[in-house]
Amino acid sequence: MADRLTQLQDCINQQAEHFCNSIGILQQFAPPSKFPNFDRSGSQTPQQQTQEDYVQLFTTLIARCAKDIDTLIESLPSEENSTELQLASLRQLEQENQDAADRLDAVVRSGQELLEKIQAALGDIAQAQLDMQRLSKAAMNGRE
Repeated sequence: MADRLTQLQDCINQQAEHFCNSIGILQQFAPPSKFPNFDRSGSQTPQQQTQEDYVQLFTTLIARCAKDIDTLIESLPSEENSTELQLASLRQLEQENQDAADRLDAVVRSGQELLEKIQAALGDIAQAQLDMQRLSKAAMNGRE
């Protein structure tokens, strides 16, 4: 389903198409005009199509399309409402942004605490390895 502006554009394009087609029908079935002092030999008679049918058809199409355009325009939000809605939407987005920032801060703090614990554990492990190496050297020196 297209949004209302796209529907409105489609309707306007359709209205333009109806106008163009009605002009084309007028050109196709209009009787030729006679010009004074101009004799046209071999004049062709246009098709005797009932022009009333075309008039009724394009009148109906153009009027219906104009009504659809009016309906779509009326369904668009008014300028006052859109400003209020935009402000409310911005406030909501700002609140969501603040909540996300708070969650991010909490995760970063948690990550920093975990990093400190890991660094402390690595320090303990390194110290234990150094102590083991000293003990191993001392034990080796004691055997000699």
